[in-house]
Amino acid sequence: MRFLPISVFASLIALGGCGGNEPPTRAASSAAAVPVQAVTVSSRQWPEAYEATGTVRARTTAVLSSKVMAYVREVAVQVGDRVPEGQRLVTLDSQDLETNVRRAEATETEVRSAIPEADNAIAAAKATLDLAQTTFKRMEELASKKSISNQEFDEASARLKAAQAAYDMTRARRSQLEPKLAQVEQEIRAARIMRDYTRISAPFAGVVTAKSAEPGTLAAPGAPLVTLEREGAYRLEASVDESRLPSVKAGQTVDVALEALDRRLAARVSEIVPSVDAASRAYIVKIDLPALPDLRSGMFGRALFPLGTRKVVAIPAGAMIERGQLQSVFVVEDGAAHTRLITTGKRAPDGIEVLSGLGEGEKVVSPVPPGLADGARVEVRQ
Repeated sequence: MRFLPISVFASLIALGGCGGNEPPTRAASSAAAVPVQAVTVSSRQWPEAYEATGTVRARTTAVLSSKVMAYVREVAVQVGDRVPEGQRLVTLDSQDLETNVRRAEATETEVRSAIPEADNAIAAAKATLDLAQTTFKRMEELASKKSISNQEFDEASARLKAAQAAYDMTRARRSQLEPKLAQVEQEIRAARIMRDYTRISAPFAGVVTAKSAEPGTLAAPGAPLVTLEREGAYRLEASVDESRLPSVKAGQTVDVALEALDRRLAARVSEIVPSVDAASRAYIVKIDLPALPDLRSGMFGRALFPLGTRKVVAIPAGAMIERGQLQSVFVVEDGAAHTRLITTGKRAPDGIEVLSGLGEGEKVVSPVPPGLADGARVEVRQ
């Protein structure tokens, strides 16, 4: 049996006494406590709301089309242009309609020129009638004295009747000119209206959202040419389930979230469409939105209809840690912070709903300091 030298044996004893590290539990217990703030988990009354999705649309939209069939001669706008009320948008070829206007105006000129001629004819017939009446009176006096023959008296009477008939005829012709002139004026007005149909203008100030007219294309009655929306007046048309009908009232204020603008604003329910869609079992609720500079039709929005309150367990947003799909908090127990997985529900600006993993009365670290590890000693400070 061989023995190690005494010096070597002493060295091994020395290494065994001081060569290893302390166990992890003893190292953690000797580490300094991390100062943290903690909140006590409690239940609270949380507002309950029904969420309905919808689309932003303009309150006033005009789809402009032609009332006559004609070729497009000019298109003065492009999609996205802002136009004032009355601005010319589309001009159609109006040669045929312009010819109708000139023809009606020529007829009016002819009728008006016939009026002085008819008045002169009436004056001449009146003078002839006056002369015939005077002559007849003289003949009548002479006939009573037997100074003229019956033939001469009959001729004077005939001339009076002829003059009276001529006078009545000229007056009748003159009276026919008035309704004819009125008829021609109506024809001119109708011809000008038809001609003006070739000049399509903006009925209100707005923005051009669609354009299907191009120079040279044939515009047919009812076919869309330009779509115009009134700018600054938009509403959210939300689809609401029929079971929620008692919860929605016209005039009530609701919160609307617009994801594209990252905005949440208060709006008013202006209209509830009474009919329910048979396929989706939903009806449309129209909500007037306040004027926003970047608001556009077609944007996605969510409307939150209040339903009252419910009791929930909630924690501050700063207490939760998210790693992928996992949510957790640090629970303070026996002077140490322990990781606890939780399941969360709805979120609000003042907190997060906790569905499971925490109970009332427990304390959680909030806000979570950087580098805090599971099992670390903590000192709760107010």
